[in-house]
Amino acid sequence: MSKPAFSRAEPDVRRQSLIEATARVLARDGATGASVRPIAIEAGVSPGLINHYFAGIEALIAATYSAVGDQVSNALAAAVAAAGSDPRARLTAYVTASFAPPIADRALLATWVAFWTLTTKPQIAERHDAIYAQYREELEGLLAECGIAAADRRLTAIAITALVDGLWLELCLSPDSFTADEARSLAERHLAGYFVRSANSDR
Repeated sequence: MSKPAFSRAEPDVRRQSLIEATARVLARDGATGASVRPIAIEAGVSPGLINHYFAGIEALIAATYSAVGDQVSNALAAAVAAAGSDPRARLTAYVTASFAPPIADRALLATWVAFWTLTTKPQIAERHDAIYAQYREELEGLLAECGIAAADRRLTAIAITALVDGLWLELCLSPDSFTADEARSLAERHLAGYFVRSANSDR
């Protein structure tokens, strides 16, 4: 008796396998790989199965963006939890976690660049905005714990996000140009400036 060309799987398992395959294809091929056929081949399924589980390739890529964003969010949350209860240590851990695995990773960067390239598509742009809004909201919450004034938190979070993104990008692209420890030191120095300004404004 011949075996079926494609194995059966529970819906949630199949959806997850398609998301994982999409992330691998985007990391390997970039935005040019964002089409049904290469993803179906990577997942070992028929192309028609993608449309069975997702409302088209854009929906699949958007779901993959969310999944990758959740992986990053979980890594940040773990770093904050490991930092203990001190507010400044928690903020520092959140900011500097991006300079170590699993976030400081060339494959993750390649996947992320593919997502950025595809933000011209509405569903993917929506996921991008949601992921970055969540990051900034979490950062604002940590800044509040550190006593940063409410009026200053939004712009401070935006500035810190820009610093982290720039250091993370260069660290992944050119790891020989500076070390993860140097990136952490730069970020910590940047954060210290906010603490000093906050303390002075309270006098």
